[in-house]
Amino acid sequence: MHVSREFEIAGRKLTIETGKIAKQADGAVTVRYGDTVVLVTACADRKPKADVDFIPLTVDYRENTYAAGKIPGGFFKREGRPNEKEILTSRLIDRPIRPLFPEGWNCETQVVALVLSYDQENDPDTLAVIGASSALYLSDIPFHMPIAAVHVGIINDQIVINPAEKDMASSRLDLVVAAGEEDVVMVEAGAAEITEEQVLAAIRAGKEACRQIVAVQKEMFRAMNITKRVVVKKEFPADVYSRIENSVTGPLLEALSTSGKIESYKAVARVKEILLEGIPADDAAQTKMAKQIFEHVLERLARREILKQRKRFDKRTFAEIRPITCEVGALPRTHGSAIFTRGETQALVTVTLGTSADAQKLDWLEGESQRRFMLHYNFPPFSVGEVKFLRGPGRREIGHGALAERALKGMVPEIENFPYTVRLVSDILESNGSSSMASICGGTLALMDAGVPMKAPIAGIAMGLMKEGDDYAILSDIAGVEDHYGDMDFKVAGSRKGITAVQMDIKVSGIAEEIMRKALDQAREGRLHILDKMIETLSTARENISLFAPRMLTTMIPKDKIREVIGPGGKMIRSIVERTGAKIEINDDGRVEIASMDEASARMALEIITELTTEAEVGKSYMGKVKRLVNFGAFVEILPGLEGLLHVSEIAPYRVNDPHDELNEGDEIMVKVIDVDGDRVRLSRRALMAEQSGEGTGGGPEGGAEDGSKAHAQSAPASRPGMGHRPSGGSHDRDRGRSGGPGGQRRRR
Repeated sequence: MHVSREFEIAGRKLTIETGKIAKQADGAVTVRYGDTVVLVTACADRKPKADVDFIPLTVDYRENTYAAGKIPGGFFKREGRPNEKEILTSRLIDRPIRPLFPEGWNCETQVVALVLSYDQENDPDTLAVIGASSALYLSDIPFHMPIAAVHVGIINDQIVINPAEKDMASSRLDLVVAAGEEDVVMVEAGAAEITEEQVLAAIRAGKEACRQIVAVQKEMFRAMNITKRVVVKKEFPADVYSRIENSVTGPLLEALSTSGKIESYKAVARVKEILLEGIPADDAAQTKMAKQIFEHVLERLARREILKQRKRFDKRTFAEIRPITCEVGALPRTHGSAIFTRGETQALVTVTLGTSADAQKLDWLEGESQRRFMLHYNFPPFSVGEVKFLRGPGRREIGHGALAERALKGMVPEIENFPYTVRLVSDILESNGSSSMASICGGTLALMDAGVPMKAPIAGIAMGLMKEGDDYAILSDIAGVEDHYGDMDFKVAGSRKGITAVQMDIKVSGIAEEIMRKALDQAREGRLHILDKMIETLSTARENISLFAPRMLTTMIPKDKIREVIGPGGKMIRSIVERTGAKIEINDDGRVEIASMDEASARMALEIITELTTEAEVGKSYMGKVKRLVNFGAFVEILPGLEGLLHVSEIAPYRVNDPHDELNEGDEIMVKVIDVDGDRVRLSRRALMAEQSGEGTGGGPEGGAEDGSKAHAQSAPASRPGMGHRPSGGSHDRDRGRSGGPGGQRRRR
């Protein structure tokens, strides 16, 4: 059945259409906003998967390069493995829809989002979320609560829904809100130290926009008259459940209260082992049911202790932060390093400083760009006491790294003030909750240890939630068990001034604004406490960067001078590199970056480049070298490779008939620039000699011997031709010199 709806969001048309293409999928929609078009499909197996206790959902988002009129690079000329943007968007789609499937749904389900057209203005990521919700909701898959997602920015202190991508550069907030008809289901944001109230106002505006989109999905659902598949929630025999619950409750409470994560987990495992020992080994069905009931009882106990008994298993209050220790300069040869430990979560974060050549080159749908600040997050299996193959980063690792990078990125100084490419690596050494926030705290300390002049230190904290009906508990600095059995993971990072990153995921159908407000306020208290602990170890960036980091100097040269620094076939720049040993990068905008392990070498290279690109200034004097003598004057090199014409009339304050009478090639003489006209530089020695004699332009010749020229008779008469005025032929000679080939021409050799 073909159904299409077109409506307006933030002044632009949004169209949701189904029943036209990809009709063999269980659900398929195209979502169009401006000229950005995304196709999203949803398919689910008819047969449930056996022995799974999770929702078998897979989400894949792909950006076809043809959508932006591009051909992929590389040998094969086709799209390859998903890039970081595609992985992060896949997570962006997965996180809000996963908790909305009914309990007991265990059919393999796949959502595929393909970007078909991209207009460089409207980001397809939120359209993919809308499309995923629509494809699932407008199918027989039991997805009963439609959602939507929008971008929210703050531009000129005004909240803007779905700002154009070109406008995001001036936005203090880049927020994605996913919400249903009533409550918010996901939040993700990067910000420029904004307040908690500004975050809430932006979420509120985003939720209202989502509500309009959800209403359209519901209208389409009614028009299509869809019948959903029935999911039967598994019920355990009451007598079996009661028997197991009674037998394990006491031992489980004791095990959960055992100090230390590993010890507690071992104690819980031992309770489970004792339970299973009472079941015949050949009774697989009974064993399977006992395991499922055990996990169900464990979850209920964990939640009951917090919600009803109002206590946490590690004896902390709801707002209490675990003990924190910080160490900087932990490694001898890295450019910066820190170990941040909070409770049983520990992150080793290192900093490496590089040149612009080390920046990551990105060729995404949005176009080509460079990333000069990177944070990579690793989660080795030993951090949780497991044995697994060491593979490349998965979606979780990439997502955690992106969150930490977003929190810190805005605090790294601009390239004009700190011309380094910066790479942070966070290796999680221990994990018991919120390792991404530990990466942010350790990242701040490592950056300051490396001498990176951060605008402000940043700390992060993870908040949790237990909620049943109207009863709820907000938990600061959640541990692993609270995260696993809780209803919300709300991560907040920022400085003392404000928030720089937010990420909220939930396991229920929505979170009310009142709860978010309390969570943000409690998170601020915890963030400030963590910052205090960090600053006790290192309060500001070190004055100097590591001895093992390259020394970087930068300068700006005119664009038309770039070729002079490079030289014919790169001859000049190769010469500079060979002479100094420095590494030189010249950007198209004229920015020159010079890097060397030896600062003296870098400064030598900078001096050479400065001399090559310095412009002659009218009225300024230079010590020059006579390069060539001609009948109308001399060519004098006043700067490396820069020659000017010293006309015969400007050689001395008297008439000179032949330049050879006054100068020799190779003489070093002081000259003054009297005119710069495009590529022509005119020099005067006569003016300087007159100034030295104190007689104005008619001064005597005494300065001739002082500046290395041939001496003249001291008895030259004051009325000698040329004293105080130009000889009659001077003007003619000057014109001839300017127009006659090399005369007056400014040249770089």
